[in-house]
Amino acid sequence: MPLQNRVTPFGEILALPGRGTMMGNRGILHDDERRIVRLWQVKRWIACALECRGRHRQVMAPHRYTELFFLDEATAFAAGHRPCRECRYADYRRFQSFWRECHGEPADADSMDARLHCERLDGKNKRTYCAEVSTLPDGTYVANETGAWLVWDSFLHGWSDLGYDRRRPRPLSGAVTVLTPPSIVSLFLAGYRPSIHASIAR
Repeated sequence: MPLQNRVTPFGEILALPGRGTMMGNRGILHDDERRIVRLWQVKRWIACALECRGRHRQVMAPHRYTELFFLDEATAFAAGHRPCRECRYADYRRFQSFWRECHGEPADADSMDARLHCERLDGKNKRTYCAEVSTLPDGTYVANETGAWLVWDSFLHGWSDLGYDRRRPRPLSGAVTVLTPPSIVSLFLAGYRPSIHASIAR
């Protein structure tokens, strides 16, 4: 039985079999029985490498942060996470550089996390917004009644915990519901390219 620690582009934490290519955390979210009891504890939502300096952890150990898993970096961004400064230092500095360029504001971790926290949650629910699909850059996630879809090249690619299992032509125009926080979409427009699961090529 998989643990409840797989994160969807909607920011949900579900028990799904797919491990994904990236780990992250939002603080201690589970109890001693490894049950999720809260969706976040801290505003520092980060996306980490699966391995860091040979460290080994017991997943969801009591009183330790909850290890979360994402299909890829684009999924982590859609859920409202940003690169970890410790295990993904080069990615973090690149993210910082794009943030300063795009937003003209401080790009220290606390400042970025504060803005992202406002953009990812509407009370206890995922914050979304509407945008014209033709304006959205590759790496952005949109949603409809059938689930979450990644904008990439000329297609929308359907998310699943095991990979991108559907695709449809990207509409030339029309309003869509966007899952990726607007401050991160701005970085994509400026040239930041998130890492994508290998199934995108199928």
